[in-house]
Amino acid sequence: MADEQQISEAELLEALKRLRVADVLVQSLSTVSSLAFHRLSPETRDLEQARLAVEALRAVVPLLRGSVPDELVRDFDAVIANLQLAYARAVDEDAASGAGEDPPGE
Repeated sequence: MADEQQISEAELLEALKRLRVADVLVQSLSTVSSLAFHRLSPETRDLEQARLAVEALRAVVPLLRGSVPDELVRDFDAVIANLQLAYARAVDEDAASGAGEDPPGE
């Protein structure tokens, strides 16, 4: 059964031929945005990690223009805006409790 689940070298090479950099970037940005929202929640707050995620999204999303559908870029732009607002709220909450950072992009 383990042999049936293993991917052959030829299958892996074929998959790599079909894989586009844009596809990997989209998947990576989806993961980064999920992590950013997670790091902004009060239970798992890490503003430095959230800031890094926002800055990464801001840097990479424009590179996708022309390589992925326009609606996908617009969705990522909306995610960036929502993360920036959530980051600002988190900074305000931390400032009220005694800790604070500058919002990303400002």
